[in-house]
Amino acid sequence: VQLQASGGGLLQAGDSLRLSCTASGGTLGTGSVAWFRQSPGKEREFVAAIRWRPKATSYADSAKGRFTISGDNAKNTVYLQMNSLKDEDTAVYYCAADPRSWALSALSTSAHYTFWGQGTLVTVSS
Repeated sequence: VQLQASGGGLLQAGDSLRLSCTASGGTLGTGSVAWFRQSPGKEREFVAAIRWRPKATSYADSAKGRFTISGDNAKNTVYLQMNSLKDEDTAVYYCAADPRSWALSALSTSAHYTFWGQGTLVTVSS
């Protein structure tokens, strides 16, 4: 499975942005899909995840109330809608997928994901 992350850009604080993660060679409609991000000088961190069966979502505290993860099975794409962006959201955002349906508590663990996209840069300035 190959993942293509897109939608990054340069924005102002308070703006909204939607990232997309499109899969080829496999489906995103099963298992688990997540977004992680990495800022300069920092370790990669979990942002949000979705598990299809049974359906559930998980968010980092920094994303709760501002970000929404969703999917369109017909387009084999998972989205990350980001609202009220802050300077600290500046990072390279990576999507990741795994055929396993991880428990909620395990969705935030990067090692649980087999397939990774190349990342898309989001820069937020105030």
